[in-house]
Amino acid sequence: MVQKFNDSRGLHGQVAGTTALCTVGASGSGLTYCGYDIADLAAQASFEEVAFLLHTGELPSQTELTRFKQRLAEYRALSPLLCEILERIPKHANPMDVMRSGCSAMGVLAPEQSFADQDQHAIRMLAQFPAICCYWYHFSHFGVRIATESKADSLGGHFLTLLNQREPSEIEAAVMQASLILYAEHEFNASTFAARVAASTLTDIYSAVTGAIGTLRGPLHGGANEAAMALIDSFASPDEAETGLLAMLATKQKIMGFGHAVYRTRDPRNAIIKEWSRKIGTAKNNMKLFDISERCESVMWQEKKLFANADFYHASAYHLLGIPTELFTPIFVMSRVAGWTAHIKEQRGNNRIIRPGAEYIGAEPRPYTSLSMRNG
Repeated sequence: MVQKFNDSRGLHGQVAGTTALCTVGASGSGLTYCGYDIADLAAQASFEEVAFLLHTGELPSQTELTRFKQRLAEYRALSPLLCEILERIPKHANPMDVMRSGCSAMGVLAPEQSFADQDQHAIRMLAQFPAICCYWYHFSHFGVRIATESKADSLGGHFLTLLNQREPSEIEAAVMQASLILYAEHEFNASTFAARVAASTLTDIYSAVTGAIGTLRGPLHGGANEAAMALIDSFASPDEAETGLLAMLATKQKIMGFGHAVYRTRDPRNAIIKEWSRKIGTAKNNMKLFDISERCESVMWQEKKLFANADFYHASAYHLLGIPTELFTPIFVMSRVAGWTAHIKEQRGNNRIIRPGAEYIGAEPRPYTSLSMRNG
């Protein structure tokens, strides 16, 4: 008789460790980084301030922020060898595979020799991930070798400059900055936990982040904003969206961008990115996708009491920034690497290898039988 056990698949509801970096659904608007409410950070801070906060536990002074941004700028340029590797990745590759392979290559070309150097490598990944994505995209799709440095003052502005090959407008840079802040950290989500599991073995920082990227690639973790874009782009009007969604619900189709594994009544990040989506739609005199998104949000709440999560309005915002849909999830990587590397540092600072037990549900003990007996 197999012993019955409590179903703890996915570790839902289980506490798997401690962190001083983030609370999810516990205080304030529902999300804090090192004690600061996400609404305050998104409204007043820069992404660079948030990255510094996650790595040090405190917001930077002006001198500290200036030096931090200088260090990020110093690391922006990709090496010729890394560019050569990216050029060999075909156009049809999944961009998340590009990010994963680019991160792994960084760890080969300039490996972390000592944990004392972890801050340097964390900054290097923050600085170079935008260029990895954009260099591969331009070369594979258009045969163009772009410069991997820019004069942009922010990481978000740098990414948009490389991608669109022009300086972003003030509103475009502001939307990108807010997005990076919202995605920077989210406690023990699947990719972060994967990074911490890897870090607990005392592996190098690039291996841990590569594992996190591979985990984020899964459609149940990253990619919801891409699915949301496909959904809203399939409708010509809000009325058509309502009719279409009701039909999808009637046939029990899964609709991405709604609900959350932790939040129960709302995602605090949604209201923030929704307002930025509204602002950039207004600035560009193009409210079509926003209006369709808003009708979808209304229908899902009315019919299923499911709220839009952080990914849903990112779709329309990113589209108006000129970002191809296939690059939506790599932006997640560019932001979340701040949180991943902060968690890796935290894990290393008070480490014990993460090795949970498992409740066995297989066959009862049985004797070995020889091959001749098994053959009858």
